[in-house]
Amino acid sequence: MGYAHEYADAVLHRGRVPMEPAGFVPDWPDAPRKGRFFPGAETYALPDGAGTADAPAAPGLLGAPRPGGTGGFTLPLLAAMLRDTYALTGRRLGVQANSDLPGLPLYPHANWSRGTAGGGGLYPVAVHWASGASGPLVPGVHHYDPARHAVQRLLTGDVTARVREALGPDAPAEARRADHYLLLSVKYWQTAFKYNSFGFHVVCTDVGTLLRSWRFWAAGHGLRVDPVFWFDEPRLDRLLGTRDEEESVFAVVPLRWAGADGAAARGTTAGPDPAVRHRDLERSRTVLSFPAVRAMRAATLAGATERPAPGTPAAAAVRPLPAGGTRVALPAPAFPEVPVRRVLRDRRSSFGRFDAARRVTPAELSAVLAACAATSLGGEAGTGPGGAGLVRTYAFVNHVEGIGPGAYAYDAGTGELVLVVPGAQDDFLQENYFLANYNLEQAGAVLVPTVRTTGVLDAVGGRGYRIAVGTAGAVAQSCYLAASALSLGAGVALGFDNVSFVERLGLSGTGEAPLLIMPIGHERPAPADFRHEIA
Repeated sequence: MGYAHEYADAVLHRGRVPMEPAGFVPDWPDAPRKGRFFPGAETYALPDGAGTADAPAAPGLLGAPRPGGTGGFTLPLLAAMLRDTYALTGRRLGVQANSDLPGLPLYPHANWSRGTAGGGGLYPVAVHWASGASGPLVPGVHHYDPARHAVQRLLTGDVTARVREALGPDAPAEARRADHYLLLSVKYWQTAFKYNSFGFHVVCTDVGTLLRSWRFWAAGHGLRVDPVFWFDEPRLDRLLGTRDEEESVFAVVPLRWAGADGAAARGTTAGPDPAVRHRDLERSRTVLSFPAVRAMRAATLAGATERPAPGTPAAAAVRPLPAGGTRVALPAPAFPEVPVRRVLRDRRSSFGRFDAARRVTPAELSAVLAACAATSLGGEAGTGPGGAGLVRTYAFVNHVEGIGPGAYAYDAGTGELVLVVPGAQDDFLQENYFLANYNLEQAGAVLVPTVRTTGVLDAVGGRGYRIAVGTAGAVAQSCYLAASALSLGAGVALGFDNVSFVERLGLSGTGEAPLLIMPIGHERPAPADFRHEIA
């Protein structure tokens, strides 16, 4: 057992034993930016995606890519994916119950929406595009600017051969053939200033939400996004000019480019490695470092180039539910024919808007649960063809038509709910939630995904923490997207007593760790909201 096991245990018990530094208070006036700032970097606007044919959302929600498609990315497709998933696409100013509401009408405190959820709305993940010879731009390293939907050139020159070399000779074949890569780096301070030691856990979740959005978008357009998690991380950090203790690359996404034959992927790496010239300028005057975050970064860096055999995470997959028990059959999961872009643009947190007067239907619950069960980070985080997933979802049913209140386990194989604890769970839910922005009793159901976190660590080492918690983040995004497609309200929260849920669901000894709670339900009709697009 290494430090990653200790950290996972501290996260699980943080509702009862606060993580150090206890009593920490964020310095909000000195908060970092929700993005990167590269003074002097050349900026190039990207296509807005309006001319890109949209696609139905259902295949991506249920884990099956749409047949056909272009077979590869183009500049319009890549730009559309980035805009739909991570650009600032609207302003949130609805009347709701979150604690930041009083400041939102002031423009400096405005809350800008994105297709992808972010822990605390902080968005610490930066997207860098290493473009090669087969692309439409001069090869180089470009940072994606979500606020302007543009790329900023940080380095001119083809470095994709060096990225391939950093991935290692045993990287997946598709990754070795590519000459375009998206590098996802995480700036720890951007989250740690608010969450301190818990911040490493939150950034892992954030990476998972973004990867899920990309996989959802790509599947709808007949494309694939399969991230790589094992690579020479320090080498890629040096390429981006980041310092390991401040920012590091969490995942690499190879892009198959339309029309590329793989010949461009045979570049050389002669000479010393280059590094970007432009560096991010920090806004905060005081930047703190937390020992737990540094230790977790070191724990997940160990063995970063020691790639496990394909399918190794399957050792930590959820175990089949025992036969029998009180079971409730759900309708087959189905989604309306709504486009991917609409689902992403309409995604939001409900923050106290739930209204139990209109119950969730069994068909709606079935669709959301199936989307969560079909979620995977893919690529090296997958459990192999036909393998069980890393997540099991439990449903605390409050107000669902025809289904009695209680806590249920979802059996993805049969599409049934298996009763775990009968009776109303609303008092339990609210007593074990730490914030006041949701009345969980008003939600139709509260979904709780669990991951055998320690099992993942045992299977693939400390680097598995990124996969385990990233998978939970991907499930959170699946919940949001499924709810958006069904015109349901949804929310995701990390501030709850995890141990109480272990006890309530009888998970002691299973290794399953509840990492999120996800309320879903219908919202109050005609809520007051701000129409940014006509302001």
